[in-house]
Amino acid sequence: MYFWLVFAIIAVVVFFLIGLYNKLVTLRQRFKNAWAQVEVQLKRRYDLIPNLVATVKGYATHERETLENVTKARATAIDAKTVSEQAGAENMLTGALRQLFALAENYPQLKADANFRQLQEELSNTESKIAFSRQFYNDTILKYNTAIQRFPAVLLAGMFGFHQEAYFNLDDEAEARKAVKVEF
Repeated sequence: MYFWLVFAIIAVVVFFLIGLYNKLVTLRQRFKNAWAQVEVQLKRRYDLIPNLVATVKGYATHERETLENVTKARATAIDAKTVSEQAGAENMLTGALRQLFALAENYPQLKADANFRQLQEELSNTESKIAFSRQFYNDTILKYNTAIQRFPAVLLAGMFGFHQEAYFNLDDEAEARKAVKVEF
């Protein structure tokens, strides 16, 4: 009789642990998938930038520093390895692109160029997709981090190799909202 009671308790605990582990694995896979979706959108952005720079270069040949800043920021973003490195690199790239678009305001022929307008529109659409992907990633990280901090998972998460993950935050959103100064 006691044997069956002990067996039943052990079985319930084992099934609970299996369920908990499987839930954490599922959440980890979801945030990895969410990050992969962010990377897809970032790659699309990186692929558009050389075409945009080449188009601007044809009209604004003496604006070399701005074009080089965009190219360097793109390379830094591509080479980023961690979520926090990626966020910092994306901040730098966004600032460089703002300078590029501010520069374009001073060249009416460039603003009228169909190729430039198309690239600008594609980049704008991609930025919206990046924002959505970033929000989805952060929501997924919130669920994952919450799950591994809640009792009883907090007692076992570390043993199973589940650790807090970083959000994809822009470092200084107040700085990103400031107007870009372009001087000639």
